[in-house]
Amino acid sequence: MSQPLALVTGSAHRLGKAFALSLARMGYSIALHYNTSADEAQQTKNEIESLGVKAYLLQADLTQPDQIKKLFSDLDFILPPSSFILLLNSAAIMPVGNSLELPLSDWDSALDLNLRAPFLIAQQAARRMSPGGLIVNITDIAAHKSWTRYPSYTVSKAGLESLTKVLARALAPNIRVNAIAPGLVLSSDVVTDEQWGKLVQRLPLKRAATLDEITSTLEFLIKNEYITGQTITVDGGYSLV
Repeated sequence: MSQPLALVTGSAHRLGKAFALSLARMGYSIALHYNTSADEAQQTKNEIESLGVKAYLLQADLTQPDQIKKLFSDLDFILPPSSFILLLNSAAIMPVGNSLELPLSDWDSALDLNLRAPFLIAQQAARRMSPGGLIVNITDIAAHKSWTRYPSYTVSKAGLESLTKVLARALAPNIRVNAIAPGLVLSSDVVTDEQWGKLVQRLPLKRAATLDEITSTLEFLIKNEYITGQTITVDGGYSLV
């Protein structure tokens, strides 16, 4: 029997890579989507295949609808649709800019990748999934915050939580749709080390999440087949602040 297939967008590095590796350890073969991080994607592929499962590289700019269609055409060529049972939408960008000064291009790019792409990808995925399929969107605690330095990001993630509910109703009972909303996990170049440290100290649990603490939530959603339309928040109490 062939391994079940999971498509993970934005899986070359950071949290997307962690999800891809976690799924590989659960026995899924992985369709590794990346855009420009070809070297990192190849490294992730090598790490996955060292676990004894197959990995397939799929390049696409998800802000371009025609490239989303091509991604799924490539996926159809690689494996029979019956093996495709899990989609994880992880690809995202986080433009920085004051709400009154954010360039239109930064607004559009965030909404196109963080919100429109998961919608278009879910449409394509649903046509290929057999009953029992699962779609998981990676949102963010930002969906419930008013981060004025990241307006397009926070709005896109709030929209993604709403989209999760809409898709869950539309695709039930054959396909479940849920979301995971991490809090502070990995620092990035949009904040300094000092700023990151201050953010972490504001949390009730006084530390950032480990990657395992985030990816184990995905395992929970896979195993519990009575959950759909929900966003699981894993934020160390950030939502309480």
